[in-house]
Amino acid sequence: MNIRRWSVGVLAATLFVPGLAACNSGSTEPTAAASQAVPADPKEALRASTKEIEKGNFTFTIAGDGLTGEGLVHKPSNSATMKIKFDDGSGNSFNMDLIHIAPESWVKADFGALADSVPALAKMKDKYQHLDQSKVKDSDSLGINLEEDVDPAGADALVKAITDVQKTGEGAYSGKLDASAVSDADALDADLVKALGDKAKALPFTAKLDAEGRLTELVISVPAAGESKAHDMKVTYADYGSASAAQKPPADQVIEASDETYQMFQ
Repeated sequence: MNIRRWSVGVLAATLFVPGLAACNSGSTEPTAAASQAVPADPKEALRASTKEIEKGNFTFTIAGDGLTGEGLVHKPSNSATMKIKFDDGSGNSFNMDLIHIAPESWVKADFGALADSVPALAKMKDKYQHLDQSKVKDSDSLGINLEEDVDPAGADALVKAITDVQKTGEGAYSGKLDASAVSDADALDADLVKALGDKAKALPFTAKLDAEGRLTELVISVPAAGESKAHDMKVTYADYGSASAAQKPPADQVIEASDETYQMFQ
């Protein structure tokens, strides 16, 4: 995966994939590059709002139906973290903690009740498993490359898909976006977009920018489709230019990843 695919398939799936789906605005300290005037045109303002994300120095949260996640990206140290929690309300739960400090990564996961009957899953519950990135480079779930992609939601692609937008207040916007035109945002799953049909071409959204015009919140309203019920997908960004570098887990909490772990995340 690139940095945006942190969920072992669960992040995108629980937000948007039929069958699996049953904030924090933070610092607004200005940076030298973020002191430009916010474009007056709403569409241009939103397109410009993701430029600071590309620098890879921020914290973020993600939430969808049954899922919450938070983390940080710190490209200056080539590190990142992600914690996600998923609960579908019917006894299925999943928690994951992923740490990446190039060239090393660690993952700890708790598969809830499922782990009681699957020994390979039970092993992951209490320890961080140290990952050999050469073994996960082809994995959509654990391969991390901060040089290629730093955004966990693909906000740049999402705002480029906006078809209609109005400014509703200071730093506040609303409108619609064409999900069928988005091919590079992992928050939008292709299967659900297909299930939505024509509805995908006009998904309602709201967005908030800080005083420097940087995106702090994006909420997309997703209607029911297939086995997925109607829900909101929400992503927030904060601490631009002032995120902290990720820290390695304590050595006494680390074991080497098992072969089952690598197979699981392929």
